[in-house]
Amino acid sequence: MSGQAAYAQGLGRAFIGAALFTLPLYMTMEMWTLGFAMDRLRLALLLAVTFPVLIGLSYFAGFERAFGVVAHVLDTCAAIAVAATTSVIVMGLFGVLRFDQPATEWVGKVAVLAFPGALGALLADKQMSGCAADADADRSYWGRLFLMGVGALFVALNAAPTEEMMLIAFQISPLQAALLACSSLALLHALLFWADLPGRKARRGDTSFVSVLRRYSFAGYGVCLAVSAFLLWTFGRMDGVSAAEAAEFIVVLAFPAVLGAGLAHFVVGERRG
Repeated sequence: MSGQAAYAQGLGRAFIGAALFTLPLYMTMEMWTLGFAMDRLRLALLLAVTFPVLIGLSYFAGFERAFGVVAHVLDTCAAIAVAATTSVIVMGLFGVLRFDQPATEWVGKVAVLAFPGALGALLADKQMSGCAADADADRSYWGRLFLMGVGALFVALNAAPTEEMMLIAFQISPLQAALLACSSLALLHALLFWADLPGRKARRGDTSFVSVLRRYSFAGYGVCLAVSAFLLWTFGRMDGVSAAEAAEFIVVLAFPAVLGAGLAHFVVGERRG
């Protein structure tokens, strides 16, 4: 297959991946509201932070083989364009975007869905081309933590805007929140310890229960907490609440985030670049 044909096929998978990964958000009323009600500075900050994240993800799993920083930036821009186009089409079909709405509302709704859609576009080739998630012994420790953060960010992004997440946080006690935090850490550790983490077995002494807990599980859960706090602040969920309530919000959101963090390596697989 020629290079142009392969790229066109990759773009086709990217459109499917963008729609598939973002479908729950397309049908979530809170995301529509955030599109025109979210503080524009926070939205800009969200996009500014997620752009380098997408470049890093392109390094591990772009929808074409890219070499060099410029190529990965172009790969990321293409993924964002695919995600924006898919968002306009799907939300237009759903009646979420209408011609009588101001341009600022269109921009906001599309922008807030651009990141999860771009994630789906970048990961589409791994999921649909039959590429196995081969072990990559050269993947660094920080690279694996980065992928945990990407997985946590994607899953948490699906839950952070919903009212149910806040309701759960309001109805649990501080003791239940502490138990939930311990359960989240245990779940992440189980995923990382019993799963074949790429490249981990290549390092002697890196597979024991204590080593995985110390090097990956604690650090990974810290990443999940940081990602959850950032999303909640960006979406305005922590405005006007006490520190104790904010901590409960973060713990609740980190629970689904650990699933994304623990399984991210198997979605991404080997490094593409």
